[in-house]
Amino acid sequence: MLKERMEKTIETVRANFNSIRTGRANPSMLDKVEVEYYGTPVSLKSIAQISTPESSSLLIQPFDKSSLKAIEKAIVNSDLGMTPNNDGEVIRLSLPQLTTERRKELSKVVAKQAEEGKVAVRNIRRDALKAYEKLEKEKKLSEDNVKDLSSDLQKLTDEYMKKIDGIYKQKEKELLTV
Repeated sequence: MLKERMEKTIETVRANFNSIRTGRANPSMLDKVEVEYYGTPVSLKSIAQISTPESSSLLIQPFDKSSLKAIEKAIVNSDLGMTPNNDGEVIRLSLPQLTTERRKELSKVVAKQAEEGKVAVRNIRRDALKAYEKLEKEKKLSEDNVKDLSSDLQKLTDEYMKKIDGIYKQKEKELLTV
């Protein structure tokens, strides 16, 4: 159960990192874009196919051409900072090159998200330790059992901290590579 919760934390950190734009186009950058489709907000990827014809552009092909305007509006209103080019059939997005300043800003955002992931893992560890202590007080676990479990828990926590660091370093490298 603890491992599952820590795994979910890793997935959340990865998802957050994927939505941060690096110099390379990636369809997951549009994961958080919601489109007003027939009065209902839906995710862009559920109403359109998103591909990367080149490393610096995205191609959005809606399943229903009547949704082009709504998709265009959603992209303009998002915090992506990209201008959609609608030709009546598809929408093309060109990724401008990131400035050094913007790369540093994004690097800080990534560092903050990595730290939030670590805090979440530490909170999971703290909750587990409290549960172990409670079971020890209720005489359902011996002191030795608690020590063994705590030791295993620390190893698990360290392992997930390393995973977060690894994902963070990889993302930072992507960001700072011009």
